[in-house]
Amino acid sequence: MSLDHRMQPKYNNLTDLISQDGEASSYFNSLPDYVREMISSRGDNVNSVASLQDYAENLLRGDD
Repeated sequence: MSLDHRMQPKYNNLTDLISQDGEASSYFNSLPDYVREMISSRGDNVNSVASLQDYAENLLRGDD
């Protein structure tokens, strides 16, 4: 999945992001349960598709 990070809107938090951005919602829902839970616990810091992807990639990197 290739997401364009240049002109992304900022949202108040993860809940707003995934409820208002279909691409972010699809990406979030494709993540493993434990990653979604960890991101949700810090949802106030996730306000764009880029921040969602960065956070998820950092968590998933630990799986290697």
